[in-house]
Amino acid sequence: MKKMLASLALGANFVAAALLPTAAHAFDLVVIGFQMSSETHARVANAASAAAKQKGWNVSVLNSEGSLPKHAEQLDTLVQRKPDAILIAMGKPVEAEAQLKSAKDAGIPVLTVMAGTSAHTLFDIQVNEYKVGAEAALYLLGQMNYQGNILTQRFDGNVGTRIRGKVLDAVLSENTGVKVAGTHTMARTQSWRDDVRNGMQALLLKNQGQVQGIWASFDGQAYVIDDMLKAQGVKKGEIPLVSIDGGVDTYRRIADPESTLTATVAIPFEEMGKQAVEALDTIVVKKQPKDSVTAGPYLFLDAVLVDSRNVKQFMGN
Repeated sequence: MKKMLASLALGANFVAAALLPTAAHAFDLVVIGFQMSSETHARVANAASAAAKQKGWNVSVLNSEGSLPKHAEQLDTLVQRKPDAILIAMGKPVEAEAQLKSAKDAGIPVLTVMAGTSAHTLFDIQVNEYKVGAEAALYLLGQMNYQGNILTQRFDGNVGTRIRGKVLDAVLSENTGVKVAGTHTMARTQSWRDDVRNGMQALLLKNQGQVQGIWASFDGQAYVIDDMLKAQGVKKGEIPLVSIDGGVDTYRRIADPESTLTATVAIPFEEMGKQAVEALDTIVVKKQPKDSVTAGPYLFLDAVLVDSRNVKQFMGN
């Protein structure tokens, strides 16, 4: 009897031991948002974190706070820690090339969202920024009947916003009835709202009464400009304000008759975070080839132009 009990106990311990690794070694994912105070970075990171937790993965979310040195330091630390995968939202692959190479050499797969591609990462989940930039630019010019002066609020520190600005320039080069009266390029990332506010205040003062449209490279900049225009008594439609990204606050402003924000090209940031987790599950966990997810260095998702005509469809999103 004692031998049988001992045997049963041993068997139970064996089963328990067999089950432990599954719980103890859940897939370890680290998500890095380059600047979590930016709504879009946070939307990707939070959606990815939620999707990973639904799979039972261990998830850590880090914030680089818009600092390249901190971003590099975080990646260096992770290379030593060796998680099962790293997901970076809006990172800087060129500036962090050495760290990404170290991660690849250490066998840590890295996937990025809206960051640009790298030889050391799996791929980047993106929208076609050239298409997005053209849609926003042509919409703004259409609101102006292709005549008048515009102000532009740019940001060259991110590959996506930089491409949007370059496409705007290409559109303007073929539509010479529209002139750029002034441009402010956002330089700082940690205190970017103050940077945008100060730069655009100066441009609006200098070009008072001479502006027929305003282009912003992303919605966060447009919020600052919208608040400034409203404070100056500008009404919706008087100076069309167009930007890119999409989100709850953006849709609320587009629908608000007191807001000057006219339209945005909405990017599916939450879906990007979910798709990133699904891709890691397919490639890293299930060991399927990368080409089964995407054939090239990018996985493209679709963006949609949102204005007063269709904004109600997005208000619950």
